Amino acid sequence: MEGSSFGAGRAGAGFDPVEFLKQPQTILRILSWVFSIVVFGSIINEGYVNIRTPELHCVYNSNEGACNYAISIGLIAFFACVFFLFLDIYFPQISSVKDRKRAVLLDMGFSGIWSFMWFVCFCFLANQWQVTEKVPEVDQAADAARAGIAFSFFSILSWVALTFKAMQRYRLGTDMSLFATDQFATGPSPGYPGYPTGSGIENTETYQSPPFTENVDPSLKGYQVPSY
Repeated sequence: MEGSSFGAGRAGAGFDPVEFLKQPQTILRILSWVFSIVVFGSIINEGYVNIRTPELHCVYNSNEGACNYAISIGLIAFFACVFFLFLDIYFPQISSVKDRKRAVLLDMGFSGIWSFMWFVCFCFLANQWQVTEKVPEVDQAADAARAGIAFSFFSILSWVALTFKAMQRYRLGTDMSLFATDQFATGPSPGYPGYPTGSGIENTETYQSPPFTENVDPSLKGYQVPSY
């Protein structure tokens, strides 16, 4: 994008909520936020069942680590989406190029890491669900278990897309003219006027006789200046 800095224009521009919500990056963040709610919400509410014991166990093969991992990843993703949404709102107001670059790198790095974390979560839950004993108690929480697996997969796609969008913003770079102050002229500054130079030809009309010289009338012949 020409005339922009890491995908945003000059600092201090007005905020348009409608245009902000239409941005692909904003839509992806909202989707990732919703997906995280579905993952940890379904597991917390219906992901623990009683299997031949009065104690509650994780529906994924009674593996407490699977449920704890999915809940933790989902909660962190939930708060991360909220944080980056506010950062996207504040991003056009950042006047420092270095701060904008740090924000984009933070977004790109976290999105890439969380894409991998969601991939691990999807593989972990899917593997444990395959080896889970299908008993009536488990069948009651089957919808929640499948929802956790499905939306873990959807989260991989959304966070990979967020990583790609952050990479695009980073590659856009910065147009430094946006951060130039208005008090400096955009064109080359005019030089100081030089001293006037002559043409190199002496003008005899402007020659003046030296002062205190005696003008002798040539018509007075034979007159001699007396010597004292």
